[in-house]
Amino acid sequence: MKKLFVALFHTILRKTSAQVLIASLQREDHLRELNRNCNCKGTFYPDAQVHNMPGNASLINIGKDSHIRGILVIFKYGGKIEIGENVYLGEGSRIWSGESVKVGNNVLISHHVTIVDTNSHELDYRVRAERSRDLLKNGPWKTKGEILSAPIVIEDDVWISFNVSILKGVTIGRGSIIGAGAVVTKSVPPFSMVKGPAAHAVPLPDQLNRP
Repeated sequence: MKKLFVALFHTILRKTSAQVLIASLQREDHLRELNRNCNCKGTFYPDAQVHNMPGNASLINIGKDSHIRGILVIFKYGGKIEIGENVYLGEGSRIWSGESVKVGNNVLISHHVTIVDTNSHELDYRVRAERSRDLLKNGPWKTKGEILSAPIVIEDDVWISFNVSILKGVTIGRGSIIGAGAVVTKSVPPFSMVKGPAAHAVPLPDQLNRP
């Protein structure tokens, strides 16, 4: 009975060790793939993702001592992401670029933050429907078309708390704090604090709301 138990124990141990080894190799492959898709002097974590659709590593640059746990996306039609030194991008956070996103040094970005420099879709519902069908059928667009985009700049020493959304054309000044859940649609002066959501309805221009 004792020999059977010992044999069973060693079998389980060998199987567990093999699973741990396989998982470790898979993580290493994943991290190597992330680094191939950008110019990174920082550190990627296993939960990070990089989707560099143009396949040009020079479009994503990450400075030394930065730690990336979130998702970086460059659209196929263009975009650029520059992240400075000593930056933290938390888990579930994402930076999507079809234009340009620049993050300075010593910036803390918490979890589930969305930074996107493009509308991602057209304003005109007719064009939007046609292009959405094309996206689903043929994959990511090679041309931006009528999609609006504008650069985002996050200056040094900024702290962005969780569940924040930062939209196109915004500059966040040095040393500012963006409170949890804020939706940032306008530029923020240096050493300021932004708190709470800012959502209100406005009518579309006439040419976009006619059948």
